[in-house]
Amino acid sequence: MTIVAITLIVLFVTGEPGVISDDSTDGFVPQCPKISLAERVDCYPDAGASMRGCEQRGCCWAPLDERNVPWCFFPTNHGYTVHSVQSPNSYELHAEMKRMASPSLFGADIQELTLHAEMQTSNRLHFKIYDSKSKRFEVPHEHIPTVKSNPTSPISDTLEITNNPFGLTVRRKENKKVLFDTTMAPLVFADQYIQLSARLPSHNIYGLGEHVHQRYLHDMNWRTWPIFTRDAFPNGGTHNLYGHYPFFLCLEDESGKSFGVFLLNSNAMEVTLQPAPAVTYRTIGGILDFYIVFGDTPELVVQEFLELIGRPVIPAYWSLGFQLSRWNYGNLTEVKATVERNRAVDLPYDIQYTDIDYMEDKKDFTYDKVNFQELPQFADYLHEKGQRYILILDPAIATSKRVEGAPYESYDRGKEKSAWVFESDGKTPLVGEVWPGQTVFPDFTSQNCIDWWVDEYERLYQEIKHDALWIDMNEVANFQKGSINGCVDNKLNYPPYTPKILDEVMYSKTLCMDAKQAWGDHYDVHSLYGYSMVLATEIALKRVFGSNRTLMLTRSSFPGVGKYSGHWLGDNGANWNDIKWAIPGMLEFGLFGIPYIGADICGFFDDSSEELCRRWMQVGAFYPFSRNHNAEGYKPQDPAFYGANSVLLRSSKHYLTIRYTLLPYLYTLFYKAHTTGETVVRPLVHEFYSDSNTWEVDRQFLWGKHLLITPVLDPLTQSVSQFDIPGKDMQFAFPFAVPSVFISPLPSVLHCQREQRSDNAIKGLGGTDVIKAYIPDAVWYDYETMERISDRKKHVDMHLPADKLGLHIRGGAILPTQKPEVTTTYSRRNPMGLIVALDDNNQAAGELFWDDGDSRDTVENGNHVHYQFSFVNGNLTLQVTKADYKDPNNLTFENITFLGVPLRPTSVFVTHIPTGGGPAKTTVLPNFRFDHDAAKQVLFLYSLSLTLGESYTIHWERHEELERFDCYPEENADETKCKDRGCLWKQSNTEGAPLCYYPSDYGYAVTTIEETSSGITLNITRNMKYRSSGRPDSPDVNNLHVQIWYHTSNMLQFKIWDPTNERFEVPVPLSVPSTPDTDESKRLYRVLVSQKPFGIQVIRVSTGTKIWDSAVPGFTFSDMFIQVSTRLSSHFVYGFGETEHPTYKHDLNYHTWGMFSKDQPPGYKMNCYGVHPFYMGLENTADAHGVLLLNSNAMDVTFQPTPALTYRTLGGILDFYIVLGPTPEMVVQEYTALIGRPVLPAYWSLGFQLCRYGYANDSEIEQLYSEMIAAGIPYDVQYADIDYMERQLDFTLDEVNFPGLPKLVDRMRGEGMRFIFILDPAISGNETDYSAFDRGLAADVFIKYPSHLGGDIVWGKVWPDLPNVTVNEDLDWDTQVEIYRSYAAFPDFFRTQTATWWKQEIKDFYDKMKFDGLWIDMNEPASFVHGTVGGICPGNSLLENPPYMPPLESKQMGLNHKTLCMNSEQTLTNGKKVSHYDVHNLYGWSHTQPTYDALLEVTGKRGIVVTRSTYPTSGKWAGHWLGDNNSSWDQLYKSIIGMMEFSLFGISYTGADICGFFNKAEYEMCLRWMQLGAFYPYSRNHNGKGNPRQDPVSWDEKFAEASRDVLNIRYTLLPYLYVLMFESHTKGSTVVRPLMHEFVKDKATWDIHTQFLWGPALLISPALGPGVTVVEGYLPDARWYDYHTAKDVNMRATKVSMNTPLTHINLHVRGGYILPWQKPENNTFYSRKNPLGLIVALSDSNTAQGSFFWDDGEGIGG
Repeated sequence: MTIVAITLIVLFVTGEPGVISDDSTDGFVPQCPKISLAERVDCYPDAGASMRGCEQRGCCWAPLDERNVPWCFFPTNHGYTVHSVQSPNSYELHAEMKRMASPSLFGADIQELTLHAEMQTSNRLHFKIYDSKSKRFEVPHEHIPTVKSNPTSPISDTLEITNNPFGLTVRRKENKKVLFDTTMAPLVFADQYIQLSARLPSHNIYGLGEHVHQRYLHDMNWRTWPIFTRDAFPNGGTHNLYGHYPFFLCLEDESGKSFGVFLLNSNAMEVTLQPAPAVTYRTIGGILDFYIVFGDTPELVVQEFLELIGRPVIPAYWSLGFQLSRWNYGNLTEVKATVERNRAVDLPYDIQYTDIDYMEDKKDFTYDKVNFQELPQFADYLHEKGQRYILILDPAIATSKRVEGAPYESYDRGKEKSAWVFESDGKTPLVGEVWPGQTVFPDFTSQNCIDWWVDEYERLYQEIKHDALWIDMNEVANFQKGSINGCVDNKLNYPPYTPKILDEVMYSKTLCMDAKQAWGDHYDVHSLYGYSMVLATEIALKRVFGSNRTLMLTRSSFPGVGKYSGHWLGDNGANWNDIKWAIPGMLEFGLFGIPYIGADICGFFDDSSEELCRRWMQVGAFYPFSRNHNAEGYKPQDPAFYGANSVLLRSSKHYLTIRYTLLPYLYTLFYKAHTTGETVVRPLVHEFYSDSNTWEVDRQFLWGKHLLITPVLDPLTQSVSQFDIPGKDMQFAFPFAVPSVFISPLPSVLHCQREQRSDNAIKGLGGTDVIKAYIPDAVWYDYETMERISDRKKHVDMHLPADKLGLHIRGGAILPTQKPEVTTTYSRRNPMGLIVALDDNNQAAGELFWDDGDSRDTVENGNHVHYQFSFVNGNLTLQVTKADYKDPNNLTFENITFLGVPLRPTSVFVTHIPTGGGPAKTTVLPNFRFDHDAAKQVLFLYSLSLTLGESYTIHWERHEELERFDCYPEENADETKCKDRGCLWKQSNTEGAPLCYYPSDYGYAVTTIEETSSGITLNITRNMKYRSSGRPDSPDVNNLHVQIWYHTSNMLQFKIWDPTNERFEVPVPLSVPSTPDTDESKRLYRVLVSQKPFGIQVIRVSTGTKIWDSAVPGFTFSDMFIQVSTRLSSHFVYGFGETEHPTYKHDLNYHTWGMFSKDQPPGYKMNCYGVHPFYMGLENTADAHGVLLLNSNAMDVTFQPTPALTYRTLGGILDFYIVLGPTPEMVVQEYTALIGRPVLPAYWSLGFQLCRYGYANDSEIEQLYSEMIAAGIPYDVQYADIDYMERQLDFTLDEVNFPGLPKLVDRMRGEGMRFIFILDPAISGNETDYSAFDRGLAADVFIKYPSHLGGDIVWGKVWPDLPNVTVNEDLDWDTQVEIYRSYAAFPDFFRTQTATWWKQEIKDFYDKMKFDGLWIDMNEPASFVHGTVGGICPGNSLLENPPYMPPLESKQMGLNHKTLCMNSEQTLTNGKKVSHYDVHNLYGWSHTQPTYDALLEVTGKRGIVVTRSTYPTSGKWAGHWLGDNNSSWDQLYKSIIGMMEFSLFGISYTGADICGFFNKAEYEMCLRWMQLGAFYPYSRNHNGKGNPRQDPVSWDEKFAEASRDVLNIRYTLLPYLYVLMFESHTKGSTVVRPLMHEFVKDKATWDIHTQFLWGPALLISPALGPGVTVVEGYLPDARWYDYHTAKDVNMRATKVSMNTPLTHINLHVRGGYILPWQKPENNTFYSRKNPLGLIVALSDSNTAQGSFFWDDGEGIGG
């Protein structure tokens, strides 16, 4: 019966039968949780809680001995259950839920609810809970719907749903920390009562409003704060005030990580904070519409919130001046008297107000023509002295007539427009009472009203000229309760639950809740009244002031108001509490997005004492909105009223002068607020969050980052303990309170003025104040004495006499200044200056925004000047980044003051860098224009005359050695661009040295470190004083994780990554031990970590050599640009590829090499087919080490002669592996143990091979074969290039030109030959019956765009031609591609199904035509169009043209030049989707293993795969040729370098196209190449289409004979070569071996690249130039035998001139080795049947050794 009775009551009150059923809760038994008192959530928030009442609500009753803690609290079986969850995509979640059967609190519970959640950006979560069946009121916000979503992380990383009962858990995605957990209590969702509770991660809660919070940090001890706009006095109670702000910020811990919670709901509500810690929302309407924003710092949270609700307006410059106002001056004469007395004392003072007393009977849009007769001319009176006039308007409009019965036309016109709020009938205007008597209330949500308001305001302006508008009483205030007729008894005026608002009556001092507005019931939109008035007023101001910015000041506000208006803290009192409480209020409105904020200085109500007003004028000089305002009936309190010689006036002038001096800084802070959302008035916790002492500081505040204000907030008689900041005894002040920027340059004058000012300051003060202040952890300078204070990160006693407050500049600041005047009109004409305050690292930074101070949209239209200032390494840069505004006053920077400079410079240089281009001009500053105070360590520069809008640098002479690391690797670096990045610019006489380089502390610093026996774990943080890496599209990652593993005694790994955001990591498996090495005694290395800047040092234990030392400036880790530098152990570095290098040892004289796989023939500094980010370093001690960066993104490396190396990569992470050797050969062995040993090729593949692109038909191949047999030239392998295919289609045969090829292949193979066919990856999609494509399509093997870009195949064009076309090869290439080439799809070889499909196609092809090996080409992947057909890649353009582009071939065309779109999507074997941007360089790698596996399975033999594109580990499955080289001598010798590099890279089976691929081969060169090529492991003569044949039988008999002779040597030594291949496969040894690998102690070998070894024992010294008949070679320190004569040459460790006639190649066998050999034949099929032999070359000790390996030459597993 109890539940039935409650149900009947609900039906009666709500009039909504059926909302809950009568029997749904019969027998309900609450399940009461065992929880701490702090976690109880109140089930009886209304009055009268009792056991019976609690049980009737189905809740738990447990009374206590105190009433803060709820006695009646929720059980676990209330709430809702989720019955369906849907995720339309990875960023959204949609759930449906039903109410659990349980009693109701206030009736009318909604039975079915919907949750919709979306991850709008990586830092913003939005979720809504609403009635599934019926539309409810939602806030019609002006800005939020315009904010774009850009989700980047799955919602599942952030939000979890609990189904029964329903709850939400919000986590920080980086560390899974729970931030907002509603599972602690049930959701209640009734028609007029909605409650949601959430557990929070900390007690550090800030925000919620508008109230008077006596402290900025919330008290979490069961405090309830009502939120509902109200005209009430801010007297320190917990009641609701003028604004409506359901937003709070939570600082999680010392890391600074924070989040903000915003409930977009305008209904009356209350928020309870409890010590769990937890928050409970109770609102009586609307929906739950939450936004949760995440940030790494509190400041970033504010920026995220303001991006959502709208960033603040930049106020007019003049509005930053000081302002005077009072309610009821009485008449204009008194107003002018106030103006005149403050002018007379030269008080800085810009604005005068009039309150409602200027009006006729307080009626809007009128003026009192008796007492304010000359008001229309008042603005002109003020303007004459550079001042401004602001008047007030209230919303309420009188219904009465004007004086003498005249019509009140504003009312009449509004009535005609139906502009008012109506009673519940929607027709009758609601009448209340405000200042003019009975009034109606404009409905600013109605367009009719807006039109009326704009029109009335325009009429007012035409009558009374003024400069800005102050709107008041817009909560909306009403002196009647609801209306003159009262309010009817209904559920809107008397809801089931009333939050704990002031008076606890909904319509108290406002309108009836059932009043009607265009947006809805006043019940729903009451708190939006001021917001809607602001929106309407903004339209009016635009109408009247046009392009002028003007100013709006509103009392009532809602999130988003700051986009248009400022706010003051309301009608405070003249008391010491209110001066204190103003600071938390300002700080909170900084959170709320209204930085133009302040309190009524000296208090509104009551008479202010002189001491209170003096202290308030001091602190008020630093309110963003600085206005002295008081009420009628109280004494005047403008500064001049206290007397021209009063301490109050002098103190006020002093600090207002400082304010005006710093207005350029304050104005720039507003620019930052407008553009990024940064706070202006800033709590210390925002800057020093890692220091818990700052979390409670609210008696001090900052301007931005850099100016600390510490006011006196208690009367003189008290010594007050406060939580605040720095100070020192302040005995003196600058003359006229102007910073040193404007002090006279003559020290004698300076000292005299100081003494005089000091006397004045002390006179008549009668005592001092000492307050306790807190000094955060930074360098601080006393603003007035310029001295650095010694205290930091501690509480201090700050001595502040009666005329002083604490004012300190933070080290690291560059503050723009301007010589002050009594108004901004005049001060804006004066010279500007800078204050440069150096930090611990002798650095500083700042910026300046400057425009005309009054025009709208100067940021958006670019009509402004913007500077970035930086001081690094003794260089001050004034870098103008925007100069599209020309100030009419021809402003200049005149004086610059440097704080923290210990020594006087000998010379000061000023360099002008013209904005419009042209040469820079440097001048030397005369000595009389700079001065230095050694005691205070201050440097003054005077009379600089630096033109505003131009760039300059200033430095002084000093000598220091700098190791420069390039800060601007892009082309066209200049000083301006350099300084924009916070880097240093300095000319150099060294060619190639960077002119733009990093400051010494640029990078990261260690924050935590943990060492174990198996490695080191670190966290590092970016040095935040450097704002960014200079690439805005690539945001920096500020916090990184570092892990160092000691894998073995000779190998370690260190990895650096973003711990909070998943980044791409290379999916190439490496062989690392399952457990790391923990025996330090066996390690060849030790690791040290440099903490600031962060760097890793790897030291060879045996020698102490640092083989890696990244503790150098410049470490950058951003989203699309990562850079790390390391010092090198010596100048001897080898490796990196695939790029043509002119020498094997790198030239460290400032060379940069790009790496990005590309269809690019070899050329100097051209990135070619593969990517190998591996190098070997040779230490000066002859020890060697190797370093692999496992990263597959586009990258480059720069060498510099420091010696040092810089890596730059465009994505992924840093994952380094270092192997310690210590010999070069051991380095390769250890490296290949890591990446995989090279494949063992089939024996026959070591034979000579012939190929040509351009065989016309099978007869041409047959004829070549016959000629080679006839000439007796050894020859094992014949190729067919793409000519054999039908229209270049894989797995097809040209039946017209190559019909006999299958039989020819069978015949040749029957005669001991082998055949290799080419296969490209691209598959034509323009065929009607092409099984390779059809089956690939069915198996979904082709690369596509991601689903959000349509998911279609990425089409390119390669070799396949369209059907039924005849190619006209006379056309230019691009035309041929456009009209003849078919669309081609690219298999995604990462996918398992692709390997299966590929193998099947190879098998089917093998069934048609036999082969022994496969040659895979064009697998960079290459395309003849850029990105895709049509050349336009969809999606993120940064992937195609990243913020930094390495020096790649055709880099101006983007990364997609001659390949696929970088935003193409591929799928790894684990199912992970990745962009081609990240895996492009792995395409050839992914192609290789499936090809190798298919070859083995299809042929049953080992065979060989030759691939063009490679990556570390490719050598496990394939060999490589050096690409489409030229027939030129330089390509001949560079092929040796290429082979030696691929030996390092773990690809032993390598060689170049003998005689060159492109262009016509020349006889001598080709013959020399045949000789050299006979000693390539992969020995193939190959040339291109359109060139003459260059095979050995195409020249003459002499050429054929010489080729036969040298190839017979090769075939003789094939057993030795095969042994080398076996040892490479099993041990990782090199085959083609640089001399230094064997003779590393002989430094003469360290730079040899024109000779090489086969293994340890055969030295090859070819002729490499035209006309060469004598080769100048080197014989290392060993016994050497001439291979041809078998004679000991009796020379060693010396250069040798070797006679080398055209038919000869120099070969030497090293003593001490035994080489197996075999009698040669025409091919290995026959040679392998011949007898074997040994060459035994005795050493000096008459010993020799060797090894032998033999198998069937092609078996699998041999």
